[in-house]
Amino acid sequence: MHRSHYDAVIVGGGHNGLVAASYLTRAGRRVLVLERLPHVGGLAISTQAFPGVEARLSRYSYLVSLLPSRIVADLGLRLDLRRRRFASYTPLGATGLLVDGGDAERTAASFARVTGGTGDHEQWNRFYAMTAGVARRVAPTLLEPLRDRAGMRDVVADAGAWRDLFERPIGEVAAERFGDDVVRGVVLTDALIGTFADPARDLLANRCFLYHVIGDGTGDWNVPVGGMGAVSGALADAARRGGAEIRTGAEVLAIDPGGEVAFRDADGAEHTVSGDHVLVNTPPAVLARLLGEAPPEAPEGAQLKVNMVLSRLPRLKDTSVDPAEAFAGTFHINESRDQLALAYEQASAGVIPALPPAEVYCHSLTDPSILGPSLRGSGAHTMTLFGLHMPARLFRKDPEKSRNEALAATMASIDAVLAEPLEDCLLRAPDGSLCVEAKSPVDLENEAGLPGGHIFHRDLSWPYAEDAADTGRWGVETPHERILLCGAGARRGGGVSGIPGHNAAMAVLGERS
Repeated sequence: MHRSHYDAVIVGGGHNGLVAASYLTRAGRRVLVLERLPHVGGLAISTQAFPGVEARLSRYSYLVSLLPSRIVADLGLRLDLRRRRFASYTPLGATGLLVDGGDAERTAASFARVTGGTGDHEQWNRFYAMTAGVARRVAPTLLEPLRDRAGMRDVVADAGAWRDLFERPIGEVAAERFGDDVVRGVVLTDALIGTFADPARDLLANRCFLYHVIGDGTGDWNVPVGGMGAVSGALADAARRGGAEIRTGAEVLAIDPGGEVAFRDADGAEHTVSGDHVLVNTPPAVLARLLGEAPPEAPEGAQLKVNMVLSRLPRLKDTSVDPAEAFAGTFHINESRDQLALAYEQASAGVIPALPPAEVYCHSLTDPSILGPSLRGSGAHTMTLFGLHMPARLFRKDPEKSRNEALAATMASIDAVLAEPLEDCLLRAPDGSLCVEAKSPVDLENEAGLPGGHIFHRDLSWPYAEDAADTGRWGVETPHERILLCGAGARRGGGVSGIPGHNAAMAVLGERS
């Protein structure tokens, strides 16, 4: 039987697979992309989540930081990524901590009101000047072959920054640098997104923090106009322009180390294709299953994602800040250092945190295009919530009951910092239901095929070679020469970045820089 042969078969049409396909086709390679779902984009998609409500929500991933401008330029992507003026707001009763990227004096005054002095604001500026320096130097290396630890330390070229970000627990650093518990917590949230760790002891939190502050050399978290689906759509267009063949509804059944890939199409027919290389845009645990190998240690995701549509923005207890300012950036909910520590302790004991730490932002404040004309005119907005310290273990026994309990606790946590119940502001769909949906790690495991619901596919790695044998490689290699990782589970993967897709393509093309 004749079997189609390709230079590369890409398993998984998420954004990283599309990046790899685009680079390879631009180099003249024949590429096939196989995607299980009826659409490309993986978790970087926009969805009308509520029937009859014209709002295109970024259902899973929702902001862009790590996508390098070099990839955007190389692939000619037509994207509008808008910077958020307001970095964050943390409500504290009748006052709150506002970080206004357009008004340094207003930010300084807010720090003074909350902390009672100037020390923490001065430390804030010094700390983030340090992380900005690290970002400028480290970000370009993510698209290059791996350096060893000493080589990365030379790139950082700042002994204090290396010690504080790579060697000491980030919680210890925050406690030393900042006197105010709320300020410490705002810093530490970047170390805990999708990561269940104790930042006072676990350097896994440092790795998460690094990926949240080095994006594209600036660390800015930008809003994709049109939602995350616009990012995947632009990448799919680039891949198709290059000549990539993209097949949706194609579930991969098995991968052979020799390069054969068996899949089932949308009609149920089974096929086998082969490739000089197979680039796998799935978690390593899924790759092991497809290869018929023993799976690695199961990863554990840790988040509660809640998507909402509001009829209007909720009122704040702090009347000095406009809700349109507070919710345009990251709105921190019960995320002081001590509150984070208590939630971690409770979740570690197998209990849903009593006052779950979370953060929200309203995409539509920066990009109203995701709303239909009638919603825009009515004052409606989308609201995205990301809950911390919600590990998969909390949802295993009874996923639906646990999800409902976690959502109820999270809504109560939000209500504790607002001037009115958030439910009063939720839009109702035409059928009368409230426009709110929650996704636990177990939901992501079941719906998106992510083992443990881990949004990074597995725990994030350091952005350098930890094994001497990997120095000079691309961080995408597997024990099988023809099989490469091109997804978030590769070294320097995680987030909406395209970095592992680029690096896998470079490994195929034999590029060294």
